[in-house]
Parts: sequence; C-alpha cells; structure tokens
Amino acid sequence: MKIKALLLCTFAFLFAVVSSPAMAVEKGDWLIRGGWTYVDPKSDNHDVVKVDSASSLGLNFTYMMTSNLSVEVLAAYPFEHDIRLKADGSKVGSTKHLPPTVSLQYHFMPSNAFKPYVGLGINYTTFFSEKTTGALEGTDLSLGDSWGLEGEIGADFMLGNNWLLNFSARYIDISSKAKLNGNSLGQVDIDPMVYSFMVGYKF
Repeated sequence: MKIKALLLCTFAFLFAVVSSPAMAVEKGDWLIRGGWTYVDPKSDNHDVVKVDSASSLGLNFTYMMTSNLSVEVLAAYPFEHDIRLKADGSKVGSTKHLPPTVSLQYHFMPSNAFKPYVGLGINYTTFFSEKTTGALEGTDLSLGDSWGLEGEIGADFMLGNNWLLNFSARYIDISSKAKLNGNSLGQVDIDPMVYSFMVGYKF
C-alpha cells in the first residue's frame, strides 16, 4: 500500500508542477528504460501456500508507431520468490520466473515534458529453478508456465531532450498449475501488481 501511495503522490506532483513543453516523442522514436521493478503477488494465491514479493532489474523497449501509439516489450532479470505455508508462514520453497510482455500503449501528451500513458498487452511467464525446503524438502516442485492479459498506467518525465525518468504500475494475470512429486496441487493464482521506477533514453 505504501508503494501505491508513493506512485499516486508522484503522479499528482508531476501533473501539478510540469507544464512547459519539451522535445516531443514522435513516430519512429525508440525509448529504452531500465531500473528497479517490484512484483507484488496477490495475498490469496492458493489454499495452502502463498508467494512472496520480489524485486529485480526491469527493462523495457518502446517503439513509437505514431506520436501517440507505441509497442512496448517488457523484459527483466529473473525474479526469485519464496513460497510459504499460509498456516504458519514457514518457507517451503522458492522459484524464479521471467515475465516477457508485449503491450500496445497510448501516450496522452507526447509533446509535453510529462507524458502519461496507458497500455494493454499479453504476458507469458515461465517458471524455473524451483526448490523445496522445510516441510517440503526433498520433494520435486514444478510450476507450469502462464499466459495472461496485462494492463498498465505509467508516465515518462523528460530530463532534457533525450534522458527521462519513468514510473509505471501494471497488473498481470499470472496463474500456474503446481505439481509436487508429479501430483497436482491445483492452480496458483499469482496475479501480481508490478511497480517500476526506471531511467530511460530516447533515440
């Protein structure tokens, strides 16, 4: 909740103080961004287990098809999440994942220093390096890959003609079929909110 409040305050502050025009983002431009990304799964992932939050290096690459419409590809260094029992909070495993996502975005004010946008896309999440510990140590945990929709809001704040700061918040529909020693544990609904603070450059 603190992160959500911080993002909302940041957006409000930038709307209030930024009104002067800056170099426009135009058709054919590329935006490359990188920085801190935080994945916060929903709290009721599964009847028995829950998936902890994680942060990592996030990257995205945006191509401006017009001054308002763009395509973004989201990438990241692998996120590693602890898996805990809901009953007592003890750690019983961990997994890594990569969430490549392709989004279509609409930029509302491409000629302003402050450039808010919204997006909608498709996510593919692959899980790997599953490990077990504690009560499940010695067992074989596997998590199936996931396809789902993604929605986002964000904003770029230009620092001169090319450098920029970026803030974004997105919801990703991620559900994985879990197995333990080959036996089904049912579906784990991760469905995280993903928050990013990045530095970018416009080409």
